[in-house]
Amino acid sequence: MKPRIICHMLASLDGSLHPSRYTESPDGSRAEWSGLYEKIHKDLEGDAWIVGRVTMAEMSKAAAHPPEHVGKVDRPHHFARRDAGSFAVALDASGKLHFAKPDIGGDHVVVLLGYDVADSHLAELATDGVSYIVSQTPGIDLAAMLDVLGREFGIRRLLLEGGAGINGSFLAAGLVDELSLLIAPALDARAANQGFVEFGESGLADKVRLSLKDCKALAHGLVHLRYAVTPG
Repeated sequence: MKPRIICHMLASLDGSLHPSRYTESPDGSRAEWSGLYEKIHKDLEGDAWIVGRVTMAEMSKAAAHPPEHVGKVDRPHHFARRDAGSFAVALDASGKLHFAKPDIGGDHVVVLLGYDVADSHLAELATDGVSYIVSQTPGIDLAAMLDVLGREFGIRRLLLEGGAGINGSFLAAGLVDELSLLIAPALDARAANQGFVEFGESGLADKVRLSLKDCKALAHGLVHLRYAVTPG
């Protein structure tokens, strides 16, 4: 069973997802905006959250450390801890993420990997107590992997909080049920500004439809927008 997926993001008025590059506002600070984002993250009561490789690497901060001897590894799954209750999920198709411990802030780590990931990398993750799911097709089948997350870990509500690429991939695949967007009273305005979602050259036209569910003005100048998301 696929979890219900809520894409929960903080962005500037021009869509940037990098608060460190925002203009300042008399209404509130970057720390206050991030703090309110985290509060709503908790209020959404997700069983798990998911980010892409780049975002997770900023949290895991570990180097490669494959075991000296690699024996038989489990494919396509290794479930180090099914009963954790809360999970930090990373999409890492190329197998470049490394971990010094099996959790992020107490949330058990689960990594979604590409079809041809090396056995040595799987052995490293298993040794570190990290769970993983390897794609059974050359192209990442997100829907199939989400079904495994729901079935094996009991994840019913998943908060998608990734970078632009993973957000775009999930939306294009029709896997997102809701968009929860906090808009800060700030601008980025760099020429190469990356928005909170992107999907290749074609974008998401004709792939998704958004319907406004709620709009609230919050503290520190933030506006909280909630949209129901359906396939285009």
